[in-house]
Amino acid sequence: MSRHDRRAMLRLLGASPVLAAAGFGRSPGARADPSAQATSTPTAALPGTAADALDVFDLEAAAQRVVPPAHWGYLQSGVDGDRTLQANEAAYARYQLRPRRLVDVSHIELSTRLFGMSFASPVLCCPIGSLRAFHPDGDIAVARATKSQDALQILSTQASFSIEEVIAARGMPVWYQLYTTNRFDVTKRILKRVESAGCPVVAVTVDTPAGRNTVTAARLRREDTRTCSACHTVDEHGNPRLNLAAEPMFAGIDTRGLGLTSPALTWDFIKRVKDVTGMKVLLKGIETGEDTELAVEHGADGIIVSNHGGRALESGRATLDALPEVVRAAAGRVPVLVDGGVRRGTDVYKALALGASAVGIGRPYAWGLAAFGQAGVERVLEMLNRELRLAMAGCGARTIREISPNSLTH
Repeated sequence: MSRHDRRAMLRLLGASPVLAAAGFGRSPGARADPSAQATSTPTAALPGTAADALDVFDLEAAAQRVVPPAHWGYLQSGVDGDRTLQANEAAYARYQLRPRRLVDVSHIELSTRLFGMSFASPVLCCPIGSLRAFHPDGDIAVARATKSQDALQILSTQASFSIEEVIAARGMPVWYQLYTTNRFDVTKRILKRVESAGCPVVAVTVDTPAGRNTVTAARLRREDTRTCSACHTVDEHGNPRLNLAAEPMFAGIDTRGLGLTSPALTWDFIKRVKDVTGMKVLLKGIETGEDTELAVEHGADGIIVSNHGGRALESGRATLDALPEVVRAAAGRVPVLVDGGVRRGTDVYKALALGASAVGIGRPYAWGLAAFGQAGVERVLEMLNRELRLAMAGCGARTIREISPNSLTH
């Protein structure tokens, strides 16, 4: 289907309440609202180039016009009734900034260090699988964009390109997100491969031990008129079927009976990973102080507070609300990162003020990728960093280290 035909089809689908629930037709600048009525953003109001976008919501509106419904559902869906997805965004509005005046803010420094590595900003691109569903260049475009912006990229186990291709395009290492699989011999093989490719850090995802219930994504697939099996394997209901043999990171591996995750996973898995790799090991998906204590006790080198973008458990709890107790439990022993619901530079500031060492984005850069490829991802990072710089100036914080909880009221 041509880009023009897809735009026309999606305009017709714009009145669907199912699409509205997933954010389809949201007015640029608006937060997710499950009760909002569908509205169609006029095509003339969409950015013609990445540089025309004024905030990430402009790119969301541009992306939703060109991404087919099934792929849009995969990107925008949470689990069950999407309450946790919506909570992630809504949490930021409960914190307000406390401006400070008459501070010399003629120079604002965003640079950040993690595990001895320097980045131009604390904003990083989180792992998203199957990025070629949104743009042919997928992870390669993200690699080139993060290189140009000197930003951290974490590559998904289900990336559309191999780790070697992505690092070659980026010209510098990425971090790697690991799904544990249910066979440690396969996990060990992948760990050896990514370490040999130059990855210094592996982020082990621990928040989806038994699958998930992506209702909105399933409904949006019903709105799609395409034949999904033309591109990938589907089951008898038209739902994508996991085909690890076709994934670049599983090339040459016997995937018969292999699962991405294991419900039998326990804390000793951290030691097993650290015994076979010299990479730093982060746990991605920790949301409580108790689990933070256990993670540190068992040797984790860092924590990513995450609920998989609202796609793991319908807890109804935002990652921003979980962040303070995780930071308290970590007590400075390991860095704590956070993702989920970040849409503005002020959101990044609030997360940093609550103790995050760095802040991840997912959907916003995927919107930029879908709309304008590499340039769209670059534009997302540029806008968030500009907004963060303005927030820092307004609060009298000249460096990331000067951002403190005193900057916020709740």
